[in-house]
Amino acid sequence: APLLAAVLALPLAAGAATKEERRQDVRDVTENTLQRLYKSQPHAKDAIERSAGYAVFSNFGMKIFFAGGGTGSGIAVNRKAKTETFMKMVEVQAGLGIGVKKFRLVWVFEKHSDLDRFVNSGWELGAQATAAAQVGGKGQEVYAGAMSISPGVWLYQLTDEGLAAELTAKGTKYYKDAELN
Repeated sequence: APLLAAVLALPLAAGAATKEERRQDVRDVTENTLQRLYKSQPHAKDAIERSAGYAVFSNFGMKIFFAGGGTGSGIAVNRKAKTETFMKMVEVQAGLGIGVKKFRLVWVFEKHSDLDRFVNSGWELGAQATAAAQVGGKGQEVYAGAMSISPGVWLYQLTDEGLAAELTAKGTKYYKDAELN
């Protein structure tokens, strides 16, 4: 009976998480995601270290709040200013695009202007987005395994199986998290 009582109390405890606990949860998932990315794609660490900034999103793995059905949370980091902006993502049209229900995304921005636009204006990956992983040409080895979303904007998509070769997170909108910032 004590176990059942603990299980029944979980949703209440989850809802009562403080703002800082929820922020830390996003940070923990972000760190875990980056470690998984570096393990499967070692050059990604160089790409992030020389970037203006990056953003990491997950639609699973959150301990404190449940993020399901095409929604998720993340964080955008401005490397120069050393600032973090908590963000959300949501599937724009139900059933459109997200073939892999559990995934993590790592965005890499070469220019501050693209990072700022992503954070302040949001970003929408339209349903027509058909990015495929770049093999990496001359001077682009550092982005091997990443998908080119637009010039200077790269995206790594991780699934349970590892790095995805094709973008499945289509029809997704990214915006600031009003509660966590």
